Amino acid sequence: MRFKWDYDFVKLSKYFYTFSIVVTIAGIISLAVFGLNYSVDFRSGSNVDITLTKPLTEQQVKPVIDKLDFGEAADISNGSAERLSIRFENVLTDTQENQLKQAFTKDLDSGASFEVNTVDPTIAKELERNAIYAVLLASLGIIIYVTIRFEWRFAVASVVALLHDAFLVISVFSIFRLEVDLTFITAVLTIIGYSLNDTIVIFDRIRENMRFAKQKKSGDVATIVNKSISQTMTRSLNTVLTVFIACLFLFILGSESIRMFSLAMMIGLAFGAYSSIFIASPLWLVLKNKQKPKAKTPSKTTA
Repeated sequence: MRFKWDYDFVKLSKYFYTFSIVVTIAGIISLAVFGLNYSVDFRSGSNVDITLTKPLTEQQVKPVIDKLDFGEAADISNGSAERLSIRFENVLTDTQENQLKQAFTKDLDSGASFEVNTVDPTIAKELERNAIYAVLLASLGIIIYVTIRFEWRFAVASVVALLHDAFLVISVFSIFRLEVDLTFITAVLTIIGYSLNDTIVIFDRIRENMRFAKQKKSGDVATIVNKSISQTMTRSLNTVLTVFIACLFLFILGSESIRMFSLAMMIGLAFGAYSSIFIASPLWLVLKNKQKPKAKTPSKTTA
């Protein structure tokens, strides 16, 4: 038996608007003060990922790195008991890479293996610029498509919802100082796709129910929105939960390289699950209620 979602979603949306506004303000403040914790993909320098054969702490590693004196201070972080990441602000030469490996295997862990990723300043700036262009072009394409497929009010509401999801994920990563790399950008674009998919499903049902509705006053349209969300709720939740569970196990069991991707996906799916219901649809309702009623054509009277 299918569960009946008989709730006033339009009325409940004010609480979710408040939550989103609070997180957005916190994100703006965090971005203004701290910015994002960019990985080496977006910052020039070298990132050394080390697979360990025994646990090591930052306090054990730092004296060995400082002794090498490569110029800029290194940022050392433990991804897990088996993984260690060392980030240098300057680009390491081949000689410096060899010195680092020799010192580490000699003084800390003889069985350690190394992966060195280097990005120069020009490539870092280009990657950051292209990431912004990708999100903006995706949003523009969505506006054009949804306007043609539905109407401009649906387009505005859907783009606001997807930008809401993307910005809230960025805000969470900024607030908690989580690392932003290329896989994070992939996750954000994927989240936009999932968010838009759920939103379009609800909008399609709203349009269908509007077509057969006898009355279309303000209260009647709100009832139609609630009814449309109820009819699509089970499908939306099943879609989100399926992907969320897959991302959860990728986060727990996956390698370090896709951990931030999985985390960004889980956060984005959670925000996207409620934005389609409590952000996009009520926003469309607000825009619809502002629509001026069409003037009735006077009927011709026969002499």
